Amino acid sequence: MHLHRVAFHPDRYPTETHYPFNLPLFRRTREILFDSPVTLFVGENGSGKSTLLEALAHRCGIHIWKKENERRLKHNPFEDKLYRYISVEWNNGRVPGSFFGAAVFRDFAEFLEEWAAADAGQLHLFGGRSLMTQSHGQSIMSYFKSRYRIKGLYLLDEPETALSPATQLKLLDLLTKAGTSTDTQFIMATHSPILLSCPRAVLYSFDHVPVISVAYEDTAHYRIYKAFFENPRGSDGR
Repeated sequence: MHLHRVAFHPDRYPTETHYPFNLPLFRRTREILFDSPVTLFVGENGSGKSTLLEALAHRCGIHIWKKENERRLKHNPFEDKLYRYISVEWNNGRVPGSFFGAAVFRDFAEFLEEWAAADAGQLHLFGGRSLMTQSHGQSIMSYFKSRYRIKGLYLLDEPETALSPATQLKLLDLLTKAGTSTDTQFIMATHSPILLSCPRAVLYSFDHVPVISVAYEDTAHYRIYKAFFENPRGSDGR
């Protein structure tokens, strides 16, 4: 593994009333260890998974390719400041990497299209075809297959959002193979029971305070899907 751990410093937090510093999880979790090539964050929406991923990207020097945020009615000045109050520890020095988020991937694809207009060779780094001319799911897998062959730290925020179940299985295969590699390390937030089943992955539940590691079968996602498929019409037979 490249990244060994992330430590939180709640004694330095600038506020107790604004997100994300008002989350008990970030106030009571002292550290998260990364002991596997694949680490998965699981938990309900708003539990802090994506916020921590973005903070890790900033702290690890990984750029997030997205356009400037649009103006909003209410602005939280602390929303993207968690990275200032965490520290990371590497095993053998910092490595390069990338951040993938389904919400910002379109922005990255547009940036790449502009680069390719000046240097078509840029496309060879991402499968050889314009990401803009493929379906959303196809372009994402093209990006994954090309980018994740390179040694580095890879952060993924809910990649299943734009992927069919069949394509999620392809990503699962990629992650499974990565689990035997010493060159690539993945940290991913996901709701997908398919991706959560990745062999040898360590799962951290953000539904617990502090964060704890859990077994696949103990996640709420697994239990909910299992109960649904065992009785999809419900007890009333509809």
